[in-house]
Parts: sequence; structure tokens; C-alpha cells
Amino acid sequence: MKNYIAILFLMISCISSAQQTSSYWQQHASYTMDIDVDVKKYQYKGVQKLKYTNNSPDELKKVFYHLYFNAFQPNSQMDARNHTIEDPNEKMIKEVVTAEGTVKESKIIHLSPSEIGYIKVNSLKQNGKKVTYETVGTILEVNLHTPIKSGETVTFDMKFDAQVPSQVRRSGRNNAEGVALSMTQWYPKMAEYDFEGWHTPPYIAREFHGVWGDFDVTIHIDKNYTIGGTGILQNPQEVGHGYEDTSKKLKLPSGKKLTWKFKGERIHDFAWGADSEYQHDILTMKNGIDLHFLYKKTLAPNFKENWKKLQPKTAELINYFSEHIGQYPYKQYSVIQGGDGGMEYAQCTLITGQRPWGSLFGVTAHELAHTWFQFLLATNESKYPWMDEGFTTYISNKAENEIMKRERANANARSYKGYTYLATSGKEEPLTTHADRYNTNFAHDMGSYTKGAVFLGQLEYIIGKENTAKTLKKYYDDFSFKHPTPNDFKRVAEKVSGIHLDWYLNEWTQTTHTIDYGIRLVKDQEITLERIGAMPMPIDVEVTYTDGSTESFNIPIEMMRGNKPTKAKVLKDWGWAYPTYSFKVDKKVKSVKIDKEELMADVNPLNNFFTIE
Repeated sequence: MKNYIAILFLMISCISSAQQTSSYWQQHASYTMDIDVDVKKYQYKGVQKLKYTNNSPDELKKVFYHLYFNAFQPNSQMDARNHTIEDPNEKMIKEVVTAEGTVKESKIIHLSPSEIGYIKVNSLKQNGKKVTYETVGTILEVNLHTPIKSGETVTFDMKFDAQVPSQVRRSGRNNAEGVALSMTQWYPKMAEYDFEGWHTPPYIAREFHGVWGDFDVTIHIDKNYTIGGTGILQNPQEVGHGYEDTSKKLKLPSGKKLTWKFKGERIHDFAWGADSEYQHDILTMKNGIDLHFLYKKTLAPNFKENWKKLQPKTAELINYFSEHIGQYPYKQYSVIQGGDGGMEYAQCTLITGQRPWGSLFGVTAHELAHTWFQFLLATNESKYPWMDEGFTTYISNKAENEIMKRERANANARSYKGYTYLATSGKEEPLTTHADRYNTNFAHDMGSYTKGAVFLGQLEYIIGKENTAKTLKKYYDDFSFKHPTPNDFKRVAEKVSGIHLDWYLNEWTQTTHTIDYGIRLVKDQEITLERIGAMPMPIDVEVTYTDGSTESFNIPIEMMRGNKPTKAKVLKDWGWAYPTYSFKVDKKVKSVKIDKEELMADVNPLNNFFTIE
């Protein structure tokens, strides 16, 4: 009896443990930072208080911080990668004249001590007691004096010095358009710990992953500088610069610096831009959201005009994404001239501003869409860049198509062409490749942006357009303010559509199999199709008869265990292992067309049409 009770207790304990570890959890970080900026030296001193809550079931003996600015130093891993990858990012390369001729070298190797970036941690305490730590490249490794128990909240107090690097990639000072400070990934940032463990990759110029939390940031800076970025400004009457309520009197302090106080809640990053020549415009939407636009007063008139045109269009974009994904939950968003192209951050984006109108609108649409597919649905960008860039590309293409009234039948047609080019290039790698470890920037960029976008485009083909639209909304409802994975999205789509999709997620993201279907034979009112590529897909077929009439057919694949809503005649499913599939029709055939809407990424569409002469 005692043995039976012991075994029963062990079974209950195991079940309880399984339930505990399988339930969703995420860490929480609340930052309070006070930053004093020296705009002449491009240096700043920081005091950071971080309240960190361990919501994991694990006891933590170490923690890790990202020190991203340390990447902008000669011989860093970011620098080394630019020397070894066959197609380095052109933004990070400069031409150098040598005795042997002109060569391309990493910009980072040429940074002087006064131009490099760094974050130097001077002291760190856990609950008031000093801890030991070591800086290893862009990671601070911290040995805790007391492990953080599951459910416990601890306070880390840190003092640090930092230097803003000359602008090389995204962050930095004095970008190509003369913006003084593009302050992104600029503070010691707690690394994420989740069900997979710690995420501490060195910074190689790719993407980011952060802990959900709150930010209370105070910045002391030269009074001539205007700041825009993450969070809500708490003291507009004390700084002016277009933030203040003009019906109330300004209370500008004496001295050479102003103090800016920002707060942001339920976010996982904090970014800002600052310049002494910013024009600051505010557009308040009907729903009360304030849109801030900060751009150089010295821009040429045509570029200034574009920034004015951008403002109501940005409101339209927010409304589009709110309608088709989920409501924008914050009270403000800022579009800031800065950086080296376009890059998304929490509640803001930094983009270069000397652009033609189409380019300015297009990059804003893309970066704003990232607010949903990264800053509200916070996938791990390093592990799943295709969910970040691809989903963003898919929805921003649709938004541009509607708002600009382009009336393209397939708003993502260019992504399909880009994917086909990648798939036939010989350089494609599986989308499961870590962002830092692609063999080429080409494979990373084309895979993440185009193949990622086609993932959703083809989902319309597999489960139907309405189901795909419903999936995006339910995905937002279920996983906003979380860190969803590819499987989370797949399960949402399965629940919405009733169709099994494990095969699709596997084939499209974990392999480089391609889709190629053809019409093999039409004879005696029997049509035979063939699968030539390794990847199976359901097939839409339109048959035109000699009497001029047409008939549509849908052939699901067996693994779907169902079919999409369709007006077409649904035929018996096709087992993927069979290379051919035949079906009969009732009339004499004139022509056959596979995938009339061209939503299937067939790498050889030339064999998708057959005409009987």
C-alpha cells in the first residue's frame, strides 16, 4: 500500500510539473534610467535601475545584458563578419585606396577611438549588493550573488558610460543626412530568457529580441536639441520644441540643458533620435492617437513637401493595420528622420528622409507594419526573421495597394518574383537558419522578406483568403504582447480553417523544396497532372471546354484533411507520394490552367497551361 501511494504521489508530481512547464510564461523588466548626454563628445553617462521578475519555473544563477554599441569597434564580431561574408552589406563598407588599387573594407575597422561605440559598465548591484560581471564583446555576463527564484523580483542598480559610434549601421551619430543622434539599442538591455533558455547571440548587425516591460527614461541634453522616440513625454511644458500645450505657459529651466522625461508601458525596447535642426509636427488622429513627425528643417523643399504628405497617409496606415490585424494600443507613434534606411522600434521608426514620395511612403508603411509583426507580436527576430520581415512585407504591400489605389490583383506579386529568383539561384537556405548564420546576406534578405511574405500569400491559396484574414486577427488576439513562435501561428490557422498545416510549415520553412506542377496529358476528356517539384500543394484547376464554358476544380492534398471554402468542384484528395493525378470531365477540353490567380509559388509556371490545338 505504501508503494502504491508513493507511486501515485510521483505520478501526480510529474503531471503537475508537466503542466507547470508547459504553461506560457514570460519574464518582465521595468527600467528606470537617467541619462546625461554630452553632444560635443557624443558620450553619455547612465544610471539604470532594473526591476526584473523571474516568471519562469527555473532558478536563475546568472543573467545577461546586451551591450550593442560594443559591436562598433575594430575586430568585433560584426567587423569580422563584414570581412568574411561574400556579400557584405554595402552600408557597412567603404572603398579604400591602397597600393594595389581600390578595395572595399569594413567601415568599422577604420573607426578611431573617438569614433567607436562602447558601453562600459562601471558598477552593478543586485538588491544593493555588488555582483561580479565580465564584458564579452556585446554581452555582459553577470554572476549573481543569490539565485533568482521562480516568481521572485530583484532590483539591479547599474552605472555605465557610453560613446555613440559614428553611424555605420542603424545606430550612431551624424548619419549621411546629418542627423546628430540615432539612439537605438543604446542602453544595457537585459537578454531574454524563455522556454528555450537564454538568448545571447553576439550582435552581428541583424535583429533583436527583448523582455516585455516598462520604461521610465530621463534624458538631459543640450537645450537646442529636439528628441522624438518611444514613450509619452511627461513634461512637455518644460522642454517645448513643439510638444507643449500652447494654451499654457512654458516653464523652460535656465541652463544649457533640458531634461526630457519619457514613459512607455508594455513594450520591449526604447529608442530615440535627437537633432538641433528637427522640425516637429504633430497630427492627432480622430481616435486620439498622436502622430509625431521629426525631420530636418534644412531638407530641400521637395523633401519637406513629402514629409507633409506623409502625415495623413500615416494615419491611414495605422487605421488599415488596426482593421486588418488588431487595434493599435498606444497613444502615440513617431516617424523620425535618422538611421541609415528604415528600421522599426517600439512606438517609432527611424528612416532616412531625403526620399522621393513613393519611397518615403513605402518605407513608412513597412516600418509601421512592424509595430504589429514584431513590437506587438514579438517573435524572436534572430530565429524567425521570416515571420518578422515576411509578415510585415505581406501586410504592408496590401496596405499600400489599397491606400495608394494601385488595384493590383496580387499585392504581393513582387514578393513571388523575388522568391522564385531566390529559389532558382542556388543560394537559398532554409528559413529556420539563424539570421546571423546565413552564408550570404542575399539568402537572408530574400528569404526573410520575399519567402516570408509568400508564406502568407500561399496560405490564402491553401485555406482561403477569408480564413487567412481571420487567422491574422485571431493571431493578434491570442498572441499580442507575447513572444509567439511559428507553431503558434500555424495552430491559429489550423483552428480557424479546420485544415491541417504541419506539412506546410515544415516544407516552406525547414526545407528548400520547391513547387512545380504541370499538366502532363489531356486525352479523351481525362486530365492528368504531375508533381515535378518536391513540395506538395493543393491544386486549383480551371478547364475551358470547346463550347466556351469553363469549370473550376479544387484538389486538396491528403495531409490537409480538409479543403478551403471554394465554389469550385472539390475532387478526391491527392496523396503527396503519388507523382501524378488524373480526373475526368464531362465535356471536350480546349484548355487547362493550373492556379489561375497565381497564388501558388510554382517555380516553373510555363507548364501550368495546356491548350489543345
